[in-house]
Amino acid sequence: MLETIALPIAVLVAAYLIGSLSSAIILCRLAGLPDPRSQGSGNPGATNVLRFGGKKLAALVLVIDVLKGILPVVIARLLELDLTWLAATAFAAFLGHLYPLFFGFKGGKGVATALGGFLALSPVLAGAALLTWLLVFVGTRISSLSAILAASLTPVYSLWLIDNTDARWIVLVMAAMLLARHHGNIKRLLAGEESKSK
Repeated sequence: MLETIALPIAVLVAAYLIGSLSSAIILCRLAGLPDPRSQGSGNPGATNVLRFGGKKLAALVLVIDVLKGILPVVIARLLELDLTWLAATAFAAFLGHLYPLFFGFKGGKGVATALGGFLALSPVLAGAALLTWLLVFVGTRISSLSAILAASLTPVYSLWLIDNTDARWIVLVMAAMLLARHHGNIKRLLAGEESKSK
């Protein structure tokens, strides 16, 4: 029994550690810029880095954060773990991004890393979530609203696109945590105070 569970647990730990590598903080340090947690929205993610670090650095942060979600799930798939463990691996990487071990457990909102995890788990599910984000963003130019609506609908999409009850529950938990991380944005949206992207 221990031998059977040891590999999946090791993968989960590795996924969490990979997720804990905050690209926004690391890249800003390498570029001689302030910690993104002390700038703008205080979120160590691509959108906030864009405000003071420029498009190229923000794009690099985005790509790495997506890869943090993809890589652990791809590894788990290569090790032939089942769909429940694949979803759990995506969750572990996502959790690492939210609560990074290496940065005082103060991480980002997790949208890009969740998307990467969903992409490796189910490309069609990730595509539906991304399409939702794009449609809302094109219509509103509000990144947070796009993320909130995409996160809200992803568990609904999973009912049709993922044939595994445990994985669906994990997707639901991730979506709920994404919404919780956007509580400030939700308050500003309701107050009509959320800023638009240029």
